[in-house]
Amino acid sequence: MNSKSFLLLTIFFAVTLTAFAQKKFKIGIIGLDTSHSVAFTKFINGEGNNDEFKDFAVVAAYPYGSRTIKSSYERIPQYIEDVKKEGVEITSSIAELLEKVEYVLLETNDGRVHLEQANEVFKSGKRVFIDKPIGATLAQSIAIFELAKKYHIPVFSSSALRFVPQTLKIRNGEFGNVTGADCYSPHKHEPTHPDFGFYGLHGVETLFTVMGTGCVEVNRMSSPDNTDVVVGKWKDGRIGTFRGIQKGRQLYGGTAFTDKEAVPVGTYDGYQNLLVEILKFFKTGIVPVDEKETLEIFTFMEASNESQRKGGKIISMEETYRKAEKEARKLIGKL
Repeated sequence: MNSKSFLLLTIFFAVTLTAFAQKKFKIGIIGLDTSHSVAFTKFINGEGNNDEFKDFAVVAAYPYGSRTIKSSYERIPQYIEDVKKEGVEITSSIAELLEKVEYVLLETNDGRVHLEQANEVFKSGKRVFIDKPIGATLAQSIAIFELAKKYHIPVFSSSALRFVPQTLKIRNGEFGNVTGADCYSPHKHEPTHPDFGFYGLHGVETLFTVMGTGCVEVNRMSSPDNTDVVVGKWKDGRIGTFRGIQKGRQLYGGTAFTDKEAVPVGTYDGYQNLLVEILKFFKTGIVPVDEKETLEIFTFMEASNESQRKGGKIISMEETYRKAEKEARKLIGKL
């Protein structure tokens, strides 16, 4: 090989390696009606972003999104401008978005449209994170997981509160074995969604992060426009409670009781920890939150609503799930 050929070969490999090193995994966002969409985009596309984000870029977004929840759809025009400043292309449909990306953040604030939107993503074969709530109802949530299995697509959903470091330490047993927990978060009513599913979910997810699965019975006491308290009994006899705060200071947190001590549950500390887990999931396909736990959270919330409708009666988690499972089959049949 002469010197000229060697030089050309060297340049070729240098260019190829540089291009490979600069390749970024392309992410698309569905729903610009929530602050999460803007926050995630700025974390991923922002200058000087963390090592966890450097291999990814948000390249496209489909804005809709809720068309009926005023507090959501009014945000869309501003959020479109916000993500465009980060180099994001706005698409006219989900189908157009799916042609441009490898992974999807389904961020639509309105859980009622998640089933239809998620089904379109599943058919494309792309991994997707579905922001809370995974579905507006327990039945819709079951249907989404069933469709994901049908198309062999890994999917998960979670509140950012799950990945607060202090809360994970409790879950992992660093303070002893958890014997019970009392958790709380704001509870904002949204008439289009069953109670807790739209916002109180944050505190319920915190409770299950600490306690794990195994809740068998639920009952609820409500004080209109003030506070709701839900009590869950686990199959091993442990008791966990969720307090939904409607009036006064909007707080996140709680107390976990272990066989050694009582320790504070971690409070809200932003979206970054959740986003790190999402991007790990995109790379590996390994879900950080099991389907069973997410569905138990939604069963807990639906059972609490049934308890409220029946004046605080204790409601079976198993019966609640079976009823929703039948409805889920009907929803899938309509797609």
